[in-house]
Amino acid sequence: MATEVTATAEGKEIETQVPARLDRLPWAKWHWLVVIGLGTVWILDGLEVTIIGSIGDRLTEGGSGITLDASQIGSAAACYVAGACVGALFFGQLTDRFGRKKLFLVTLGLYIAATVATGFAWTAWYFFLCRFITGMGIGGEYAAINSAIDELIPARLRGRVDLIINGSYWVGAAVGALLTVPLLDTSIFATDFGWRLAFLIGAVLGVGILIVRRNVPESPRWLFIHGHEDEAEKIVGEIEDEVREETGEELEEVPDDAKLAIHQRATIPFREIASVAIHKYPKRTILGLSLFVGQAFIYNAVTFDLGTILGEFFGIGSGQVPLYLALFAASNFLGPLTLGRLFDTVGRKTMISLCYLTSAALTAVLGIVLLSTTPSTWAFMGMVLAIFFFASSGASAAYLTVSEIFPMESRALSIAFFYAVGTAAGGIVGPLLFGELINTGELEKVALGFLLGAVVMAIGGIAEILFGVDAEGKSLESIAEPLSKARRRVSGSGLNSGDEAPAAPV
Repeated sequence: MATEVTATAEGKEIETQVPARLDRLPWAKWHWLVVIGLGTVWILDGLEVTIIGSIGDRLTEGGSGITLDASQIGSAAACYVAGACVGALFFGQLTDRFGRKKLFLVTLGLYIAATVATGFAWTAWYFFLCRFITGMGIGGEYAAINSAIDELIPARLRGRVDLIINGSYWVGAAVGALLTVPLLDTSIFATDFGWRLAFLIGAVLGVGILIVRRNVPESPRWLFIHGHEDEAEKIVGEIEDEVREETGEELEEVPDDAKLAIHQRATIPFREIASVAIHKYPKRTILGLSLFVGQAFIYNAVTFDLGTILGEFFGIGSGQVPLYLALFAASNFLGPLTLGRLFDTVGRKTMISLCYLTSAALTAVLGIVLLSTTPSTWAFMGMVLAIFFFASSGASAAYLTVSEIFPMESRALSIAFFYAVGTAAGGIVGPLLFGELINTGELEKVALGFLLGAVVMAIGGIAEILFGVDAEGKSLESIAEPLSKARRRVSGSGLNSGDEAPAAPV
C-alpha cells in the first residue's frame, strides 16, 4: 500500500508497491480489455494508409466528386504523415502532463471526427486539411497508447504484447486493401460514393473502440507520480480483485523491498525531460533514432510504392494490386505474431538486432538480384514477404524500445519524439526517393533504393548490438529510474536514488 512519508513544499514523498503489484499479475480478462480498448487503434492506422493508397486512382477520375491529380494524391499522403508527426509531438507532451486516459480519448475522438469529415471532401484543400488532422489524431495515439499499454501490461509479457499490438497495423492494412475492392466496384457503389464510404467505415470502427476504451483506467504509474496515489491504489486494488475472482486463487505476495519511493510533482518541466535524453541517456537516444529512421525509411518507401513497382515493372493491373498488398500485410503481421514471445525469452538485444540485420541482408540480396535481372512476380514478392516478416518485428520493437528505456515522466514524449524524427527523416525521404527511382522506368535504379534501405536497416541492427538494453522481464522503473524518484535510500532496495539500475546501461 502507498503511505505518506513526508510533506515538502513541492509535494510529498510516498512509498508505493503499485509497479510490482501490476507486474506480478497473471494474464486475465482485464488485460484483454487493455489490448482491445487500446491496441486495436493500430488497425485504424493501417486501414487509413492502405485505403488512401488504394482509392488514389479513383480520386483522379471524372465523376468522383472531387478532382485531384496524381501529384495531389502524393501531397495528401505527405499531409497525413506531417500531421502524424505534429500530433505525436503535440499530444505526447500533453500525455505526460495530463495523463494517459484523457489523451487517448481525445486523440481517438479527433481521428473519428477528421475521418468522417474526409468522407465529405469536395475539393483538394479540404481533403488535405482533413488528412492532416486525421494524421494528428493517429500520431497522438502512438504516444498515448504505447505508454499506457507498457505501464499496464506485466513486465514478463510486455515484449510480445507490444509487438503483436503494433503489428496489428497490418491487420488494418489487409482489411483496407480487401475492402476497397468492392467499394470501388461501380456496379455496386456509385463512382462518387464508394470511396467516401471507406472513410466512414473507419470512423464506425473508431467509435466501437472508443466505447471499449472508456472502461480502461488511467495508468496507476502516472497517477502516483502526479499526486493521486489514493486513486492509483484504488485502481490496482480493483484490478487485483477482478483477477482473484477470475482465477479463484490468491495473488503472489509483493516483497517489501519492491517499494518505490517517489517525490510527487504535479508537473515536470520540459527542460528536465529533454535533458534526460541528451545528458543522462545519450546512447539510448542514438539507439532510438537509429531504429526509427531505419524502419521508417524502408517501410514508408515500400508500402507507398509497392503497388507502383508491381504495375510498372511486373505488369500487375490496378485491380489486382490490393490483393498483393493484402498478402504483403499478412506477412508483416505474421512476423510479430510468431516471433513476439522470443523478445521476452531470448531477449531484446538479440531479437531486435537479429530482425534488423536479417531484413537488411535480405533487402541487399533483393537489390543485387534486381541489378542483374528482372525476377518473376512471385520471386520478387517472395523476397519482399521474407524481408518484411523480419522487418515488421524489428519495427514494432522500435516503439517498445523507446517506451521502455526512458523514464516514465517522459515516456509518451520519448515515443512521440523518435516517431516524429524517424518518420520525418526516413518516412518522407524514402517514398520520395523510391518515387523518383521508379519514374526512371529502370529497375536497376530501383535496386539502388533497396540497397540503401538495407544500409539504414543494418545501422539500426548495429546500434542495437552496441547500445541495446536487456529490458526483458524487468520493471519499467528498474530499466529507467523515474525522474521523480525520492532522493534518498529506499529501505531494502540496495539502491540510492542516483544509482543506475542494474543491467540497464546508458
